[in-house]
Amino acid sequence: MIIYGVAALALCMLTGTLVGELLGHALGVDANVGGVGFAMIMLMLITHWLREKGRFPKLSEQGLLFWSAMYIPIVIAMAATQNVVKAVTGGPMAILAGLAAIVAGGALVPVLARMGGPSQPLPPLTAEEKQEV
Repeated sequence: MIIYGVAALALCMLTGTLVGELLGHALGVDANVGGVGFAMIMLMLITHWLREKGRFPKLSEQGLLFWSAMYIPIVIAMAATQNVVKAVTGGPMAILAGLAAIVAGGALVPVLARMGGPSQPLPPLTAEEKQEV
């Protein structure tokens, strides 16, 4: 069952890469445009849908969690490195756009922090949950 979680991750990554390549080709850019992002969004949507239908067992989820802890951060770091290299060689407009995104994100932190009401703390872990960790 663990292999199903890994298979879901691999399918989403391959599909996301294909979509990113097609989008890059359509935009006239010789690069993968957002493939990792598309893969992550598909992975979240598919796993959410499978959980709602009761067709995503715990073992499959463990396979997915293992690789998400190992693989996705590495791919994101690689993509971020490529973006920085392109931004630095792309001129001042790319750098200004990146800085504007950082400033806008920082400005939205207080807005997002105020959203929603106060919530209750999580209940303590059960003995079974402690063993899984």
